[in-house]
Amino acid sequence: MKMKYSFRALLYVVGGSVALSACSLFGGGGGKPTASNPGQVSSATGLAFNDEDAGGFMVKPYEGQPDAPNMVFIEGGRAVMGSFEEDVMSYRDNVERTVSVASFYMDETEIANIHWLEYVHYLAKDSSQEAYQAALPDTSVWVGKLAFNDPYVEHYFRYPGFRYFPVVGITWNQASKYAVWRTRAVNLKLAQDAGEEYAESDGRIPLESGIVVPAFRLPTEAEWEYAAQALIGTQWLEEMQTHQRIYPWDGHAVRNPYGKQMGYMLANFKRGRGDYAGIAGRLNDGALITSYIYEYPPNDYGLYNMAGNVSEWVQDVYRPTSYQDFDDLNPIRRDGFLDDAKNYNNAEKNPEAFTSLVSDRSRVYKGGSWKDVAYWMSPGTRRFLDQDSATATIGFRCAMIRAGSNY
Repeated sequence: MKMKYSFRALLYVVGGSVALSACSLFGGGGGKPTASNPGQVSSATGLAFNDEDAGGFMVKPYEGQPDAPNMVFIEGGRAVMGSFEEDVMSYRDNVERTVSVASFYMDETEIANIHWLEYVHYLAKDSSQEAYQAALPDTSVWVGKLAFNDPYVEHYFRYPGFRYFPVVGITWNQASKYAVWRTRAVNLKLAQDAGEEYAESDGRIPLESGIVVPAFRLPTEAEWEYAAQALIGTQWLEEMQTHQRIYPWDGHAVRNPYGKQMGYMLANFKRGRGDYAGIAGRLNDGALITSYIYEYPPNDYGLYNMAGNVSEWVQDVYRPTSYQDFDDLNPIRRDGFLDDAKNYNNAEKNPEAFTSLVSDRSRVYKGGSWKDVAYWMSPGTRRFLDQDSATATIGFRCAMIRAGSNY
């Protein structure tokens, strides 16, 4: 029996074969290659991928940026940076302006004592004694000439009961070095889990492998402020927000207005002179000093303690005019560009004149601490300290870019 095929049917058969072949060769839907499905050959040259015998270009499997421990995804977008609280200090150093911040990742909690103990443990094993000693927190930050804080000096960092309290006594430089070590530690674990071997001279796992995460680092001031506001929770209609926020939560108050937790403080801060926690039997925030890193409700991004507990280091060099000199996409101030530190220091002209603390070593820290009044818990407020200074009120958390993303 003879089979008859129409010309149209033959086209369908041939066309389908070509389409299937294209999908097989070039990967993605409709035959278009994608990052996670690049196909078998280069769409630019037609040369085969992963042909080791012919010395072909090796394209590693990729399913997206791997998850990093403790990191929360922060979807980027447009926001208004600046202080929405009354500027009671009259600093005028964070005037409102519109910026866009690219998506990134941020630690859901502050780095805790146990995390730092882990860090110095590995430094003691793998580094010099000098590096180990340089990484230790300055526990003397608890010392008070007129206060009996001796138990914190001796116990806060190492006693097991304080394991998940934020590490303090850490300088900006120490925090930055921790981020470098953490990148190395996490990527080594990811490589081991993937069964990958690497043998580069510097011990670095190549980014092309697709199994590693980008570098941990301190967040920029813009990223920190954007994440603290968490305006993703105020969306109404398309590109419409119902309100701004004074704090990382809704409303003008610092107490929880809802449910069983009604009346409880939403952060760990100092309510007033001499009042760090309230009256026994009904403590207002339950903490005379720092507190458990998961103690209070997270904001709408799932970040804990973006107000209160400890203030946090960010990358930026401090300038009071940062709101004037900025890029409106992913702003950061790295140095004295357009605003030289010598503009704030008259010591050369007049040695007896007041010497400003503003320099290229002055680093911004954000958010209020256990020792601050509510004013400093507004994400727009900003202060600064020398990058080699440490206090009992400043800690940090890390951030990370979202690689391979255009938003």
